[in-house]
Order: sequence, then C-alpha cells, then structure tokens
Amino acid sequence: MATVVSIVLILAALFMIVTVLLQSSEEGGISAITGQTGNNYFSKSKAKTFEAKLALGTKIAAGVFVVLSLLMLIIK
Repeated sequence: MATVVSIVLILAALFMIVTVLLQSSEEGGISAITGQTGNNYFSKSKAKTFEAKLALGTKIAAGVFVVLSLLMLIIK
C-alpha cells in the first residue's frame, strides 16, 4: 500500500512541477510597478485559455500531493 501511494505521490509532484514551469508570469516588468494592467478582451476570457487549464491542473495536483502526503504520514 505504501509503495503505491509513494509512486502516485511522485507522479503528482512531477505533474505539479511541469504545470508550474509551463505557466507564464501574470504581470511583469515596469507595468506591474505602475499599476497598469492588461484589461482587454483576452484577459477577461481567461477561463477558456490554456493558461487557465494549467492553473487548474496545478491546483488539483497540489491538492492530491497534500492529501497523499498526509496519507503517507498516517501509513508509516
């Protein structure tokens, strides 16, 4: 049982690393300091973009990672 949970935990960690590395930064450069944000059509329809799917995948992987980490603590 512990071996299976360990393998799934490692896979969740790797998936989370990949999704975080694939995401681009939200706001960068001098525009973040001055408060200028990109409020246009593309920023308002973010729910359907690849970036939103990556963010959701990261959140799910982080949740699975935390639950499996707690489960490993209970098992051992």
